[in-house]
Amino acid sequence: MRNAFIKSLSELAEADDRIWLLTGDLGYTVLEDFAEQFPERFVNAGVAEQNMMGVAAGLALAGKIPFVYSIANFPIMRCMEQIRNDVCYHNLSVKIVTVGSGLTYAAYGYTHLGVEDLSAMRALPNMKIVSPGDPIEADAATRALASEPGPGFLRLGRAGEAVVHQGSLNFKLGKAITLREGDDCTIISTGSVLTVAADAAKILADKGIHARVLSMPSIVPLDVDAVHAALKTGIIVSIEEHGIGGLGSAISEVLAGKAVHFVPMRMPSDAPRHAGNQSTLRARFGLTAEKLVEAVLSGSIASQEAS
Repeated sequence: MRNAFIKSLSELAEADDRIWLLTGDLGYTVLEDFAEQFPERFVNAGVAEQNMMGVAAGLALAGKIPFVYSIANFPIMRCMEQIRNDVCYHNLSVKIVTVGSGLTYAAYGYTHLGVEDLSAMRALPNMKIVSPGDPIEADAATRALASEPGPGFLRLGRAGEAVVHQGSLNFKLGKAITLREGDDCTIISTGSVLTVAADAAKILADKGIHARVLSMPSIVPLDVDAVHAALKTGIIVSIEEHGIGGLGSAISEVLAGKAVHFVPMRMPSDAPRHAGNQSTLRARFGLTAEKLVEAVLSGSIASQEAS
């Protein structure tokens, strides 16, 4: 995803001299092309993320469109006051880009996990939040946020994510993307676990259960109409590499008071106690195609018993 992002940003910067890129002393082997093409619009702020966010706010006040790039939680948790007071309060067009969302950097330990970022950013005013599911969505999301005024948060994986979508994508902020049609249940995914949702749908199809699969890259604004439409399937399961306060919580707020079997698959509260690589922790926390299938099947049984 990060390669798709920087390619798109470089193309945008070539056409629009307002676009800048700031980094907190990382991105080597990724950001060099941008730095070489636009050296006057590339800033390495060093390991000083709070200062970097302040510089970005100043650039935005001067009419620029700065993209701020760093690992997982560093430009979020370290910079929360600057994002809240300098960026969101003044509704500035600062675009915050995190690479290594969710469990991507799990091998480095809890300090490098991005599993509370959606919750924190959803609480801020004016902030648009996008968590693409594959490189195609990452490209489209970069372009969408660049053209949208006000603060934005782009939550990326790292590299090597599978391409799920084929061909061009009709990407719009606030709109879900239908990956697969189905009437028996709805799976809603955000971020790089989109491949898990797609795999689960294939397993369910072999069992005679036709799942609608929605990619929900846009968390704020959320596609409320798509969530309401999912009510017709009776069973809704969401999946994300995040804890409480993310996609599952956003959907729960929409579904409050509605008659539906909804299962949010997300990180447990004791996640910090565990370490391992991304695939190991996905398995430990039940963020797998097999567990997603179990959630759908349990909802089907519950619906039958209720009727």
